[in-house]
Amino acid sequence: MGPRAGALANPGLILFVWLTAHCSRPQAEGFSQEGLDASRADTWASANSSLLQGFWCQPASQLSQDQLSALIRRMASQQVLLKAWQLSCLANLAAQRSLQGDFALHPPDLLLFYNPPPACSLAQVREADCRAFTRRAAQGDTELLANLPDQRAALQHLALACLGGLPPRLSASDLLLLGVLVCDMDASSIVASDPHVLQNLQRCPQLTPAQQAALNTLLARGRTMLGPPSSWNLEGLQALGTLAAYISPSLWMQVQEAEGLAFFGSMVATYRAGTLSQQDARRFVTSFLKAKAKSWSSRPKRGTGRPCVRGNITAAMLQDNLFLLRYDCLQLESCLGSRVLRANLDPLLQHPLPAECQRVVKAKLARVYPSGIPEEQLQLITSLVYLYSFTEIGQWNITSRNTVMALLASDVALENQTEAILQKFLDHKGRVTSSLLVAIGGSRLCWMSPQQIQAIQPSEFRLAGALDISSCPQSRKNVLYTKAREAFGSTGSTAAYYRFMRPYLGGAPVEELQYLAQANVSMDIHTFTNLNPQVIQNLSVDKVTTLLGQNVGDLQKARSHPAISSWLRSLNRSALGELGLDTDPSGPTHLTTTIPNTIPWAPHLATTSRRPGSKAPTSGSPPAHLGYLPLAVALPSSLLWLLYWGTLGPSTDYSWGTCTMASEHSNVLAPHAGNLGLVDGVGRLPRPPCKPQAHGTWLCPIA
Repeated sequence: MGPRAGALANPGLILFVWLTAHCSRPQAEGFSQEGLDASRADTWASANSSLLQGFWCQPASQLSQDQLSALIRRMASQQVLLKAWQLSCLANLAAQRSLQGDFALHPPDLLLFYNPPPACSLAQVREADCRAFTRRAAQGDTELLANLPDQRAALQHLALACLGGLPPRLSASDLLLLGVLVCDMDASSIVASDPHVLQNLQRCPQLTPAQQAALNTLLARGRTMLGPPSSWNLEGLQALGTLAAYISPSLWMQVQEAEGLAFFGSMVATYRAGTLSQQDARRFVTSFLKAKAKSWSSRPKRGTGRPCVRGNITAAMLQDNLFLLRYDCLQLESCLGSRVLRANLDPLLQHPLPAECQRVVKAKLARVYPSGIPEEQLQLITSLVYLYSFTEIGQWNITSRNTVMALLASDVALENQTEAILQKFLDHKGRVTSSLLVAIGGSRLCWMSPQQIQAIQPSEFRLAGALDISSCPQSRKNVLYTKAREAFGSTGSTAAYYRFMRPYLGGAPVEELQYLAQANVSMDIHTFTNLNPQVIQNLSVDKVTTLLGQNVGDLQKARSHPAISSWLRSLNRSALGELGLDTDPSGPTHLTTTIPNTIPWAPHLATTSRRPGSKAPTSGSPPAHLGYLPLAVALPSSLLWLLYWGTLGPSTDYSWGTCTMASEHSNVLAPHAGNLGLVDGVGRLPRPPCKPQAHGTWLCPIA
């Protein structure tokens, strides 16, 4: 996604102001009290990507069919990257306006979320339309469906249906159709596929161990564009991209030495230039060095009479991209002097050192700096932070915000390190400011202590804007919700209040959700799956239906998500019927489409590790992988009607009304504000939203 912005200067807030300007206040250019001026209907067609990236569903729901269509097409042309919570509700708006038939002009990510009514069968869908939709959807980022496991499974089954079932061997044209959906294929299907499957696998964020083995089997057969390993060259290896990080040591041993060395140097150069992730670089280096260690172990050993065989390491040697091939971890221990280490720590750590070598460097630094690493050197050891204990960090002297940002902006510091680093900064009268929060990211809030979170000033929390805390444990979400209420509780309107609080509702009590349900916020399914599971269990069907509003149908897409599945199992058949879910939630979804019994999809996806080099989920609670799905889950025919061009209903014009604004400072107390200890100041919740009246007007309360 794009750069974060403060809550008071967020492009999304600008969009919100534009869309809500019809409420009896000075109008934005191109807008009138009746809505978007017909003479300026091209406003959306010229909106910049920064503005569109702040898309917000509530005001956009007031756009007409033509205006919403222009907005979606502009997003596609500008290649605007929206988050999952934005895309899910935008897909529902598109469904309400009967816009899915224009899928060829819509962003691929948006197609992943389409879920029309269950009215059509495969017989109604032309094969060409089925393939066109699947091919475009397969260009999207399926990781956006991490919290919608049933929707992801439905897309996979749709793809197979377009192929007419599972072919014995996926051809190049089949693979072109499947796109990123190949990332969910099992190992046997990968091995049996056309060699063009490598292009599909390059788009996978991570391969499972079984998929990695399948990749190496495919490469070992020599039927890919690279040929047999003995004929691999630099150009062919570079064409593999990050897949090269998964090549096994046994294959590297078969590669011609000159070609292997040239490729090793190019990978290290790519890493040092910042265009290869630390995780991929370290995986590649570890595998390659293991292969070289086996081949060199059979050669005569030289100079075994002294520890440093290859000569003392110099500053010039550290500039060589082949440094790690000349000095393994044992030689690094023997040949790296204290003076060279102290003066060349930065170039040394620009190499993707294996974990064993990192421990060698850490031990040497402890000997060089027995009283603690100087602050100017701390900013250089970001890749080593995860190795340090709370006690060891206690020896550091952290006075600069830049040091904190350097140590925590990397993806290697874990829970203990985060809390310890921040505490050392706070002990030196440092402050956690909004810019620091934005720089280190919302996931770092998960690992701050409750006391450190409470120390953040509400004004700084407000300026930091929406921070992603979806990966936090429930205990931290609870603390962060309280802090967010302190920061945003006095926001002057329900819509703005919900916008600011949405990322922090994972820690909200049931009373807050009941209030938001009464305010008709139409919560998106990703925010809902991120709520406290115990709180969800205490919500009635009526409350959930009201809370989700126009998005309630998305429960079908998340049936197998642990939090949703647990809640559905507590309901009887009658309650499920009210939700449009007409079966036992623990059993298979009711389907009208026949799908082959054997589905070549992996039973689970590669999980995201919280270890060095991993990335936290971008939204929602921890992903519900396909392993949670019932065995008999298959394609809902509801996904197919959008491909049938002749069944689209008449368009509906959604014109905008006018409203009378309440007093700017009029707030009402939520029924639960006193229970939360929020009666004074921040305890005032936003006033109720305007209610629709006759003649297209809106009635708002006056203080």
